[in-house]
Amino acid sequence: MSTLFLLFPNLAFGSHNYGEALSKSFLFYEAQRSGYLPHDQRVQWRGNSGLNDGKASGVDLVGGYYDAGDNVKFGLPMAFTVTMMSWSIIEYGKQMSESGELSNAIDAIKWGADYLLKAHPEPHVLYGELFEFADKYRGKYDSSITVAQKYYRSVSGYADELLWAAAWLYKASNKQYYLNYLGENGDALGGTGWSMTEFGWDVKYAGVQTLAAKFLMQGNAGNHAAVFEKYQEKAENFMCACLGKGNQNIHKSPGGLIFRQRWNNMQFVTSASFLATVYSDYLASAGKSLKCASGPVSPPELLDFAKSQVDYLLGDNPRATSYMVGYGNNYPRQVHHRGSSIVSVKVDPTFVSCRGGYATWFNRKANDPNLLTGAIVGGPDAYDNFADQRDNYEQTEPATYNNAPLIGVLARLHGGQSEYSQLLPVAIPQPKPDPEQKVTPAPATDIAIEQKETTSWVREGKTYYRYSAIVTNKSSKTLKNLKLSVSQLYGSLWGLSKYGDSYVFPAWINSLPAGKSLEFVYIHTANSPAVVSVSNYTLD
Repeated sequence: MSTLFLLFPNLAFGSHNYGEALSKSFLFYEAQRSGYLPHDQRVQWRGNSGLNDGKASGVDLVGGYYDAGDNVKFGLPMAFTVTMMSWSIIEYGKQMSESGELSNAIDAIKWGADYLLKAHPEPHVLYGELFEFADKYRGKYDSSITVAQKYYRSVSGYADELLWAAAWLYKASNKQYYLNYLGENGDALGGTGWSMTEFGWDVKYAGVQTLAAKFLMQGNAGNHAAVFEKYQEKAENFMCACLGKGNQNIHKSPGGLIFRQRWNNMQFVTSASFLATVYSDYLASAGKSLKCASGPVSPPELLDFAKSQVDYLLGDNPRATSYMVGYGNNYPRQVHHRGSSIVSVKVDPTFVSCRGGYATWFNRKANDPNLLTGAIVGGPDAYDNFADQRDNYEQTEPATYNNAPLIGVLARLHGGQSEYSQLLPVAIPQPKPDPEQKVTPAPATDIAIEQKETTSWVREGKTYYRYSAIVTNKSSKTLKNLKLSVSQLYGSLWGLSKYGDSYVFPAWINSLPAGKSLEFVYIHTANSPAVVSVSNYTLD
């Protein structure tokens, strides 16, 4: 297979230190952690929190992320955050690895994903939102969890969520059922009918349309090609609207920032920038251009739009303000965030009540005692105005879903313009392993595999067991070409890729450095762990 290199000679990369911004973005996620903090926690002013979550219902719901500036966890935006971080790794994991941030990215995803798994203690129960029977029992999640309506009301309804889920299930499993679902329900559920001007935790149509366009360009649409062409048309309408070259364009501030709403507008900036970035690379890989009402647009021009939004966010704006805390010299100092605005218990262990937090700390007209490094705040208004005041929550409150789409764009921009390879992976049949192949256990000095049962439950008279397996490279070299043999597995496995009758590294990594570990999990009905052994590997 030949390699296609995408060259963008007209783009001037490097006006900002995108690698630094990427590194700081992951520090923000460490500051948002709830639960027992790990030994390698880098944000030291934070402490353990939320240690009784779920106790009233008899379940362990400790962990996950606080969504924004208050100490609250919401499942819907957290799921979107984890999904967008995962999409960033799928597209730009190589660039993250080269920048030394891939392990931090995986840790950030795992922290949120582990919580979401905890919220699923039984096959048909999910604490927070009900996903498994969403297609059969259709309805908005906040009709059941009414308390969420005050904070994260589902305006778009459930239709985009069903298509979003089908797209990702197809991406993860390559099962035709989910591709058929997209093809058969695209019209009825609005995926092929709506031309969007926003993308975020609530309205996900533009993301669905972009993924569907990728499937089409990969040649995977099959009998549904006509429907997927309509998905692509709507995806391109979104891109053209961002550029100001469509029939219905997104408003921009005088300084050039796309503007959707007063409250936390930056979430739409980062999400639009991500879609523009990946779609630019999809088009370039397919040798195509964007079709807008005002004429064709080249992939570099689309990527240049994404870069302009990121550069504005990092300080290239009329106020010369960086809207990422801790990046540059002029950034928000009075962030609407409980943790950063109240002195750390590690500095002053004096008890601070909820009322005391407001009376003593919230209303202070002073800089935050704790720097919320990497946080992206809500940002300026439609005229580039911004007030750095703690009670100005519309502009100074950060959110996890602000950063999640941006990490992929930062990794892409940090990777530079030379010899950038973005091949669209085409689905190919899984090769059949040699039937004569023998399983050769790895020497104890090279690879260690540890398994432990993490939980179990009974459903309809059947007991289910969930296991965590840790694969550790104990050698002094980089582990590559790992193949694992898994037998006596009576259920599903996550965290590895299937390769014939074996399992290999997941799509987002291709090696394991010395001393590093990889975790995968599985749920099955046996009361003993599956048999996991190493059938092949190399050390480099």
